Amino acid sequence: MLDIVSRSQRGRVCEYSREGARFSTPLVIGREGPVRISVGDEGRTLHFMDAEVPLERGLLTTSSSGVSSCGAVTGGVQVVRLPIPEGFVPEDGAEVVVVPNAYEIRRDPRRIVDVVMRLREACGFGRLVCLLGIAEPSNLSLLAYMGVDMFDDSLPRAAGLAGVRMLPEAEVRTGGDESEGNVREMQAEAEKVKTFISCDRLRELADQRSFSSPSSVAALRIFDDVGYEYAEESCSTVGCRFCCNSTQALRRPDLKRYRERMEFYKKPACKRVLLLLPCSAKKPYHISKTHKAFSSAIHTGPHDTLVHEVIVTSPLGIVPRELDFMYPANSYDIPVTGEWKCEEKAMIRRMVGSLISQGYDKVICHLGEDSSLVEGLADMELTAVGDPASPVSIANLDKALRAATAGMEPVDYLVERNELFRSVLEFQFGKEAADALMDGDTYAIGKFPYWKLLRGPGKVQLGMTTPERGMTSLTLDGARILAGLGMNTVEVMDFEMKGSLFAVGVLHADSGIRIGDEAIVVCGGEVRGVGVAAMCGREME
Repeated sequence: MLDIVSRSQRGRVCEYSREGARFSTPLVIGREGPVRISVGDEGRTLHFMDAEVPLERGLLTTSSSGVSSCGAVTGGVQVVRLPIPEGFVPEDGAEVVVVPNAYEIRRDPRRIVDVVMRLREACGFGRLVCLLGIAEPSNLSLLAYMGVDMFDDSLPRAAGLAGVRMLPEAEVRTGGDESEGNVREMQAEAEKVKTFISCDRLRELADQRSFSSPSSVAALRIFDDVGYEYAEESCSTVGCRFCCNSTQALRRPDLKRYRERMEFYKKPACKRVLLLLPCSAKKPYHISKTHKAFSSAIHTGPHDTLVHEVIVTSPLGIVPRELDFMYPANSYDIPVTGEWKCEEKAMIRRMVGSLISQGYDKVICHLGEDSSLVEGLADMELTAVGDPASPVSIANLDKALRAATAGMEPVDYLVERNELFRSVLEFQFGKEAADALMDGDTYAIGKFPYWKLLRGPGKVQLGMTTPERGMTSLTLDGARILAGLGMNTVEVMDFEMKGSLFAVGVLHADSGIRIGDEAIVVCGGEVRGVGVAAMCGREME
């Protein structure tokens, strides 16, 4: 039996049990335990629970031979030698798929990415993937991040016999027997990976470890590029605090997904003056001391409903104020040095330029020394003198906003709130859903970011936002509207539901559902419930 305990993108902690014996992943296979490898006259044998699985049986193909070799299932284990056959599908009864000759692609990052993705997709979410001869302390986190569940200690043991100490940070030649020390490093790293997965921060560990070797750096870059759709599917839409300490971290799938969604962002119609603001270390921005100072200059009169606050930042590019309580804007942390990488500059200029093109009567830049990031994108007024939060800068901002909105008809606060809530809905669910939820009979109440969405004279609540949730939570009435569009639905068998819904009862799920999304439970066309998805739509099936 396989039970997935926790996830961090494609990385997972699983518990596998059979007849009283059990183990958890990521698992480093050694010489002892319920899962172990022995070596005899006929080659290696994998001892998996109570089964003995020969790893060198049949035609011993190489990864470059062009000839595929797949063994029969033995004790729930299927052995597949590289190259992976085209259209490979594990046999019925296979609970673990083992690649015994993965060592052959150890220094080929592009093939590593290709093999892991193809194998993981073929195996689905309900099987374990095991690569032998490829893992070491420095790349174990990266392999787990890409979706590998099980490894062996043969590579670090062999390197240790050759006098090479393998550490998560580097390889060091000592000349002595380092085999046992290397195995201990592997076991310790596997435990560390489990910890990072349980905290949903595995990507950070993979980022750190990738710098230990050129091949790991290359593999992560390739994976972020060609594996984006594969990785994004298992990316949560909510999350904990995380750090972006390298340029490569800009390419995290959750950050890329945010920037892609922002390509379809439409500014609230009532906003006529664009105000560009710097980010803050404290998240979400609106609770920071700096942004409270900005607020004291912005919200000084009815003209504030005309002002569109947009935070300029890396790694997200831009964050409209109404989205600052949502993931990942509410969770990231970056080193602040005043220096911007070329990739960051290009991203910010592209996104700010796209936003400006939607049409504003006036653009005010309060970025201070970082104003050069948006220089030349539009005719804009600079208001910050040194520190953007200084009394002089705040006074300049207040004066500039009053001048920019002079003669403009202020927008009612109720209208502004409706448009801002609609912006949140469109970012979270898409335009079609936002149109359906925010019709002419629907309105928002409350104070940002605690909003409620009500409909009609009966004040039927459709949903609400809270910073704790970081997105809109739907009521049953709101869920019925989305279900009518066929969005975020999970069709289940007819049974009495109490508490959590497990995947065993799911007949079909919307493939667009991501971990953390609103999942609408439907049975026979009737909405039975709504909750937070603990897995992506495809995994539910």
